[in-house]
Parts: sequence; structure tokens; C-alpha cells
Amino acid sequence: MAKPAEISPGRFATPVSRDAVAADWAARGYSCHSFNDPPGQAWNDFVHDCNEVVTVVEGRLELLVERQRFIVEAGDEAFIPIGAPHSLRNLADGNTRWLFGYNH
Repeated sequence: MAKPAEISPGRFATPVSRDAVAADWAARGYSCHSFNDPPGQAWNDFVHDCNEVVTVVEGRLELLVERQRFIVEAGDEAFIPIGAPHSLRNLADGNTRWLFGYNH
């Protein structure tokens, strides 16, 4: 059975260092890419053929994975399992900077 979606609160120290996250993820077999989304930006209905991790650098995201709702804040790490339909939205009043990686 696949690992379920989950949040690891405070996985990374704040302020979040992109280099520290990239090194941690690389050691676990994940890539590291960044986004900077304006307030209200939403990314809807994605499904990937690999696992995904997400970490907020600054701001706040709402993450919907299948029927679960998570709030991801600076330093938290979200795990999204392979094949899980998911969406996310910037909940902050300002931009949210976040990182994501895949284990291809």
C-alpha cells in the first residue's frame, strides 16, 4: 500500500534555506524547483507518476490531496503520493514562495 499524504510540521528551520531543502531532498532522491505565487493563485487537479514533496519558504498554502485538506506554512513539508489527485492555493495576503520536488 502506498504511503498516504502527510504534513511534517517544521521539517526545515525558518527562515527556510532553499539550499538546505535542495540538499535534503537530493539525499532522498528528489529534485527541487521553486514557485512564487501571488495571493489567490491556485494550481488545480494535478496527478503525477511519482511522489512529490512541497515546502513553503514564505507564506501559506492550502493543499488538497484526494479528500484531505492541509495547511502548509514556512518550514513544513508536505508529501503527496504517486497518483494522488491534488491542488494547492496561496492563502497568504502576499506572495507565497514555495519549493517542490519529484522523485523521478
